[in-house]
Amino acid sequence: MPDDTTTNVSRSRHVTREELYEKVWSIPISHLAAEYGVSGSYLARVCTSLAVPRPPAGYWQKKAVGKASPRPILLPAKPGDQLVWSADTPLARPVTPAARYSVSSPGRGRQRKDARHPILRGVEPHYRKTREIDEYEFLRPYKLLLPDIVTSETQLPRALDLANVLYDAFERKGYRVTFAPPDQSLFRAQIDEREVPGKDRKYGRYSCGKIWEPHRPTVTYIGEVPIGLALVEMSERVALRYFKGKYVRDDSPVVKAARPHQLVHSWTTENDVPSGRFRLVAYAPRRDVEWSAIWQETPKHGLSSMFPRIVKELEAVVPDLKSKTAEAEAAAIRKQREWEEQQERWKREEDRRNADKALAQSREQLSEVIRKWSAAMSIESFFREAEERLAGVEADRRQALSSRLDLARSMMGTLDPLEFLEQWVAPDERYTRLYQDDQD
Repeated sequence: MPDDTTTNVSRSRHVTREELYEKVWSIPISHLAAEYGVSGSYLARVCTSLAVPRPPAGYWQKKAVGKASPRPILLPAKPGDQLVWSADTPLARPVTPAARYSVSSPGRGRQRKDARHPILRGVEPHYRKTREIDEYEFLRPYKLLLPDIVTSETQLPRALDLANVLYDAFERKGYRVTFAPPDQSLFRAQIDEREVPGKDRKYGRYSCGKIWEPHRPTVTYIGEVPIGLALVEMSERVALRYFKGKYVRDDSPVVKAARPHQLVHSWTTENDVPSGRFRLVAYAPRRDVEWSAIWQETPKHGLSSMFPRIVKELEAVVPDLKSKTAEAEAAAIRKQREWEEQQERWKREEDRRNADKALAQSREQLSEVIRKWSAAMSIESFFREAEERLAGVEADRRQALSSRLDLARSMMGTLDPLEFLEQWVAPDERYTRLYQDDQD
């Protein structure tokens, strides 16, 4: 196993697809994994996630005797592929061949399991494994890396069927639908679940419930342009009646069938509850590009029938998104350059302040050295003159005074002024200038 130093260094290092490709075909994967501070099986998963081909079993033995097959070429990355990896970042979902079957309408019953889109396969149990919710709330699954679908438990099967038809509509046109890669800065937009937005929001317990959102957005790539997709069950404002220990819809059969005396100690309140109707929100998943579009179903018009038209509308908006993205990238580069220039100015100002501070401290210390030097010379002159005068004093008195003079000298400590000079710290010894070209 690598030591802690090697592991820490490797975890802070970013490796591109091209670098990893060259490495795995130059060094056995077990040795390379130790260099990166991970296991060999994990590094194999990294290669899969980054779509990097790796040597087959027995490759290095064959290479040793000159019988190894040529290595395959590294195919260009597709939109949505993870391009960079480091040991402290998550992996993208491995690329799964989208073997598709004909997709039935959501209204025609449940589809076969193998007909699901790759990112929808096996996700239903994860949606049902939810945090505690009240009866009229949306699911809040513990798992965060799930397709961007907000739904109530009763509408979950239909929501997954709708998402499958939606994703299939894009895949049939050659537009990949996947999770946003972890190495790219793509963000989920703020999405309002209310069917009719109003000034107030009354969702969940105490009218301040939280709507679940995934860890990474679900995106489709039309060409190289990412577009975020969120399928959201809308909420509607309804009256709820507190009846027999819980809240039920005021228009529900159980309330309508209640006798008048059963409603004496009940009351009503308004809340936003799942409506059973869905909306699709498409948005630019970059924080510096403002664009979104919404399509929502009504009791007479289902959402799935709109998907072919939605795909065409998104195709038409791609040029505008490209232009907005290019403008945003140019603005980001300009902002980054301005930030770097400002940082450089601050560093130079800090460098000058530190140099001035070192100079002032050095001057102050030198003044103190000079003061101590003068005091030491004065004290030394005192002891020298005292010793000279002792020579003219009678023996008994001279012996007593000599002892006292030695005692006084020992109490004064060092009187060598050169020691004070040795303790002085020059400005350059206190601080070394970072910018030598900026000196006065």
